[in-house]
Amino acid sequence: MADLVAAGVVGFSDDGAPVSNSRVLLNAMEYARPLGKAILSHCEVPELAEGGQMHEGRVSSELGIAGMPPIAESLGISRDIALAGYSGARLHICHVSAAASVDVIRSAKMAGSARITAETAPHYLALTDEAVRTFDSNAKMNPPLRTRQDQEALKKALQDGTIDVIATDHAPHSHEEKQVEFDAAPFGIIGLETSLGVCWTELVKTGVLTPMQLIEKMSTNPAQVCGLPAGTLKPGTAADVVVIDPDMRWVVAEPFRSRSQNSPFIGCELQGRAILTIVGGTVRYDVGMLAE
Repeated sequence: MADLVAAGVVGFSDDGAPVSNSRVLLNAMEYARPLGKAILSHCEVPELAEGGQMHEGRVSSELGIAGMPPIAESLGISRDIALAGYSGARLHICHVSAAASVDVIRSAKMAGSARITAETAPHYLALTDEAVRTFDSNAKMNPPLRTRQDQEALKKALQDGTIDVIATDHAPHSHEEKQVEFDAAPFGIIGLETSLGVCWTELVKTGVLTPMQLIEKMSTNPAQVCGLPAGTLKPGTAADVVVIDPDMRWVVAEPFRSRSQNSPFIGCELQGRAILTIVGGTVRYDVGMLAE
């Protein structure tokens, strides 16, 4: 791990699957602590989520699809927070989806029992498990889309600082992989190209967050979690800049610039779009490229 940090690694994760062995995770935390790097954790109790394809609740019962209960996530978070508190390591909790998880994180932050940051993703803020009623595999991800109550809890957590980061949880899959029976399809959706528009529409336009608060959640705070000198326009930092048109309305449509097209937002009208991206002082993208 020390060699990886020396080579430029900014954090450690086994994302996509939880570290089910608590001894392994504790060892990782104890090695990561003196290196000053965070453990980025996919928190889940596999025995509770095993075989699940969507959120366990009324909709899953009506559709006859095996569910993944929110306690599988919140119980996993409780364990990881306890290990982080014991080891003194920094813990970043990935893709929080459930109200019960928010409660656990908020309580731990208020108690100061561990060094914790947490994130959610745009799809949890815009969609619920009702999106699965069409059996569209582009509404299948892990953690799964949950209920309106969970969604509101996530928005409140963004407002009060319980959740620090909004990450895309970008998971590309081919058309062939996704266009199968719902149970057979892989988990995950793409999110890079729609993340700003979804969040501006769901959070800024509705008054949940201010524009600057959204930028902090999507840029400044993620950079701090990873210990990167980014997410700021301070003199001397890299000239990485995104120009946003907050009033632009656009309809999500294929093809994406990503090689994958597995998005549940195709056909949705969004407000707010990145129109220019500068990386290291060089223009890498402008919205006019879409017409070329």
